[in-house]
Amino acid sequence: MTALSGRYFVTGTDTEVGKTWVSCRLLEAAAAAGKTCYGLKPIAAGAEQTENGRRNEDATALMACATEALDYDLVNPVALEAAIAPHIAAAEEKRLVTASRLAGYVKGAWMSRKADLVLVEGAGGWLVPLNDRETMADLARELDVPVILVVGMRLGCINHALLSVGAIRAAGLTLAGWVANDLGQPMNRLAENIATLEHFIDAPRIMLTEA
Repeated sequence: MTALSGRYFVTGTDTEVGKTWVSCRLLEAAAAAGKTCYGLKPIAAGAEQTENGRRNEDATALMACATEALDYDLVNPVALEAAIAPHIAAAEEKRLVTASRLAGYVKGAWMSRKADLVLVEGAGGWLVPLNDRETMADLARELDVPVILVVGMRLGCINHALLSVGAIRAAGLTLAGWVANDLGQPMNRLAENIATLEHFIDAPRIMLTEA
């Protein structure tokens, strides 16, 4: 695969579709090509308490694949304990999470450490709420970077993918590419589903291995 350069927001058609796995593969490809890289997870719901504070497994996975060492609090500034929708977890902890505040954290990391490739991974899908007014899409708009869409290949993914593509473009953002992520579950007509997505999505399919 061709190693990417630039800054991207990584979203998915749903939760548990492999955003972190895909992000890690993209970071590894960049590193293998001699590029500097790191990933950020500005908000994560589902964190364990450790002697060093709360830690989310997606954020630590991104850190393990980066060439640039960042403090955990830069990678994942908002680590919520409960593995539930972020706005509900934040409300239970009486924390106000806004798109502008999260964007500020991300831009602070950008300023502190330059790199050839920087991935900002969202939580859940494109329209997962952050609070009672904003969604993950508002964070992406604040950052104003191209979007990579991870499509979890399972029944219903075509509808989810095309709705997500439409929403990304309606937000005024560029869809840089999409990944057909095989979730390791049997899917009837997998090749035909991928071909359908290639037909309807007017953006490059990002291959994680050399085809």
